[in-house]
Amino acid sequence: MHLLSADCLGSLFLLLPTFFGQVSGLETVMGLYDQTLEIPCNKGAVKAEDALITKWKYDKGDGLSGDLLVRKKTESVSINTTDEYKGRINMAANSSLLLSALKLSDQRTFTCMVVVGLDIDEYPVNVVVYKAPAGVEVSDKAQELAIGKLTKLATCITKDANPAANITWLKNNKPLVDGGKGVSIRASVQVDPVSGLSSTSSTLEYSATKEDTDARFSCSAQHIVGKELASSALTFTITYSTENIVLQVIAPEPLVEGDNVTLKCMADGNPAPTSFNFHVKGDVIPVKNMDTYTLTHVSRDDTGEYQCSLIDNSAMMASKDVTVNYLDIKLSPTGSVVKPAGEALELSFQINSSGQSKVSWTKDNVKLDKEPTFTELKYSDSGRYESDVKMGALSKKVFFDLVVEGAPVIKQLSKQRSEDGQHKVLICEAEGSPKPSVSWSINGTLLEESPFLNGKVTHKITVVPTINLTVSCTVSNEFGEDTWTIDVSSLFEEVRVDKRDESEDVDQTKLVVGVVVGLFIATVVIGLAYGICQKKSKQGSWKTGEKENGSSDEERKLEEKVEENSQKAEV
Repeated sequence: MHLLSADCLGSLFLLLPTFFGQVSGLETVMGLYDQTLEIPCNKGAVKAEDALITKWKYDKGDGLSGDLLVRKKTESVSINTTDEYKGRINMAANSSLLLSALKLSDQRTFTCMVVVGLDIDEYPVNVVVYKAPAGVEVSDKAQELAIGKLTKLATCITKDANPAANITWLKNNKPLVDGGKGVSIRASVQVDPVSGLSSTSSTLEYSATKEDTDARFSCSAQHIVGKELASSALTFTITYSTENIVLQVIAPEPLVEGDNVTLKCMADGNPAPTSFNFHVKGDVIPVKNMDTYTLTHVSRDDTGEYQCSLIDNSAMMASKDVTVNYLDIKLSPTGSVVKPAGEALELSFQINSSGQSKVSWTKDNVKLDKEPTFTELKYSDSGRYESDVKMGALSKKVFFDLVVEGAPVIKQLSKQRSEDGQHKVLICEAEGSPKPSVSWSINGTLLEESPFLNGKVTHKITVVPTINLTVSCTVSNEFGEDTWTIDVSSLFEEVRVDKRDESEDVDQTKLVVGVVVGLFIATVVIGLAYGICQKKSKQGSWKTGEKENGSSDEERKLEEKVEENSQKAEV
């Protein structure tokens, strides 16, 4: 058995036809193993019917030749051989040699000798036999590949070929080259001593990386005849030590007191680690065949750094900070708060939280601009006060119900006429708590009572006074009472004045006009008489030597008379 390189052997057979053609000028024909080959005689230069004798012989080596068969012009083919070609040869009508069941031993020179007239010509033909490989097999497959270590991956074998087939290794359908990064390929060829057929084997050594975890390896065989043959895909378990470790915290968001927290340790080794050490508040807790550890009902004291590591390699460690959020609110006073009016109420409001918080206040669901303060309580301060504190997604509320109590006080007592003018409306406005009751010193009809809001109540009644009255409003509750009075005139007199007969008004108007006209005329007459007297008086003074302005007594009496008449006219 001889061992040759597959590449060299394949190239040798490929070059055989060219070599023979260049050296000896021989014609070369190629046949397929175990098939029938027709070997032509003189390429048809001499017609079979023109040949007197046609004879085929072959080169036995060592300068010897062997006869195969002969055909004379008037006779049939005569087979002369008794060796390996017996029963495998015949001559075609065109003088070609028909050789069946080709073997590798048939790779030799066959000569056609033709006698035409007195000429004898020989036509040697070289025969080459090809055989495609039977298939591709993979053996010695590795169980796993270690990262960074050159490891025998598998051996690819293709058998019974001539010439020997070439083998190519592929990763993810891309050829691998011997001497490439992490690649070593060793190929060899074995020749069967009986059949002469060649078997090619190729062994791949490979240094894997993490990226090869899902890689698909295969081999293929190429031959001068037939189609390319390929093996099935091979996958391998890639083993490597842990290079990275991560601690994951699985918890609600936000994490608050009372929640559960699960610590999950993840490593990238293959096979992956299944047991870990969890470092919890100074304690090392080993967990086997699990990658998680759970903290239940955490509190603010559980805030801090947590770690996990490999049991067999404590240097491989990961850590994570865990923050347990909390929000505490303390309000004093709370619940129902009852205070007297006029006093102060001191609020104590404290926040204890794990982060920045935001506070808002409402009174009876109405937002306040700031935290309420009470230096002197008023009835209007009564209501529900609620504080809403938020810290991220956390929120808490506290509240107190304030009731300001005290004796009622009347703030205003007023009166007005109804729109139809038929009644008087009395209005009593008061403050106090609990709600004061309202009573009047006169019977009336309740017109309206406002809702008791912020310690205030308004009470309205309608009355029909027939005489002038003094009416009192009294408000009272368990803490005291208050009374105010108001004068109310008779509605009857007002109605009589307002509703008197129109004819009477006309007569009275006429009477007044007559009096006024009469007084006016009387005044004019008196004025004229006064002027004449003044004139006479002045004339007499020139004679008697009296004052120029006349008698002051007379003037005064005249003025009084005029004033008296004027007053009568006004009446």
